[in-house]
Amino acid sequence: MLTVYSARSRRVAAACAIACLSLLATACGSSGSPAAPAAGSTSAAPASTAPASPPAASSPSATGAQTAANTFLAPGQDINAVPLHQPACTGYGCSLSGDGTAILSQITWTTWSATEAVGTGTYKLDACNPSCAAGPVVPVATVVTFSQPVKVCSSSGTHWVWSRASFTFPHGLPQAVAGQNAPTNPWTFTPLIAAAQQSCP
Repeated sequence: MLTVYSARSRRVAAACAIACLSLLATACGSSGSPAAPAAGSTSAAPASTAPASPPAASSPSATGAQTAANTFLAPGQDINAVPLHQPACTGYGCSLSGDGTAILSQITWTTWSATEAVGTGTYKLDACNPSCAAGPVVPVATVVTFSQPVKVCSSSGTHWVWSRASFTFPHGLPQAVAGQNAPTNPWTFTPLIAAAQQSCP
């Protein structure tokens, strides 16, 4: 009886050992890495871990819509010059005339919208007496208002530039630039308007 039991135990133990070896062989044959693709099949490229770039925002110049962000001052009324957006006009200032006889300086903007820009600062005027080359430059406290933006088309896109300036002088005008020598007010930038119209087909 004991012999039969021992033989049966050995057979059960042998069967268990074979089953265990079979399981181990299967487990060891798997390396944990993905199987190589079969010959002739295509494998998808691994997904990039870099975050996707957000779609480019549509810029005002691309859409052609006028906004405060794409409305500028054209220095010296030159539509081909680098346009100025809310310029502080420090250093040499911001020339309003092509000949440098009218310059804005130290401007603080209280408004800069798609239809109007209002700034406070200094208006440097050449008295042109005895000539503009030899005349004194007279600084005048001013509030300047730009308006009537016109469309400019260029290879870099569409933008708008102010075509009219009007001024108030809180302390009045000094004698050197008063009366017959007073600056044009309001001032329509006629050459700029013509150049802007020609720039757009």
